[in-house]
Amino acid sequence: MINTSPAWLAKDCLDVGVFTNRLDEMLAFWQQDVGLPFDHMLPLGGGLRQHRHDHHGSVFKLNHARDPLPPRADGGYLRLIIARDGVTVPIELTDPDGNRVGLVPPGHDGITQWAIEVATPSREAFLAFYHDALGLPVSDTHACAVACGRSLILGHIDPALAARTGNAEMARIGYRYTTLQVDKVDRVHAQVLAAGGTEGRAPATLGKTARISFVRDGCGNWMELSQRASITGSLEP
Repeated sequence: MINTSPAWLAKDCLDVGVFTNRLDEMLAFWQQDVGLPFDHMLPLGGGLRQHRHDHHGSVFKLNHARDPLPPRADGGYLRLIIARDGVTVPIELTDPDGNRVGLVPPGHDGITQWAIEVATPSREAFLAFYHDALGLPVSDTHACAVACGRSLILGHIDPALAARTGNAEMARIGYRYTTLQVDKVDRVHAQVLAAGGTEGRAPATLGKTARISFVRDGCGNWMELSQRASITGSLEP
C-alpha cells in the first residue's frame, strides 16, 4: 500500500463514529464480541454521550442518544473491517443495530489496522472526493480505496446503494461519520470546498479541546475534520 500521507494529517489513522439508542447492548457487543477497549465517556450535550474506544490509535466513537434516532440507512458507511490479533480467518458479525463488522487477521487483504467501507456510484466519484479533494493517497492493494495513514477507506461501487445514504442528518442509527485529525482545520476545510467538496458544518472551536468542521462527499457522507489540542498543541485557526 502506498504510504505517503498528506502533510496536514496530524494522526496516522482514522476515527469512526456510530450513533445508537441501545447503549448497553452496543457496549457489550463492541467491548466483548469485537474486543475494543473502552477509554472514556465524553458528554456532548443535547442528550448525547460519546463512549470512546481505542483500536491501535484510532477511536471508535459510540454516540448514545437519549432521544429516538431515525433508522439506519441502507447506504452510506457500510461495514467496519478490523484487523485484530488472534483472528486467524475472516469473521463476519452484525452488531445489535444491524451494523456490519468484519474481523480479519492483520494484513489480510492489505488491512493492517482497520478499514471503513462506503457506498459510491463509481470509482471516479469516490476518488474525486477522497483523493482529489482531500489528497489522501490511493491504495495499491484495492481497486477503489485510499489510505489514511494505517487506516483505509474502501469504496464499494453500487450506484443504487450509494443513493440511499440517508444524508439529510448526521445523527441517525449506524455508522455516520469518520474523523481525520488535521494540523489546521480551517485550511483543510477550505481546500476540500475549493476542490468541489460539500460543507457539512463550518469550523468551530469546542472550548479548549478541539476545533472541528464537517465536510461531505458526493453522496453526502459526513467526515469530521478535527484539530485536537492534545495532538496539534494549538487550536489557532
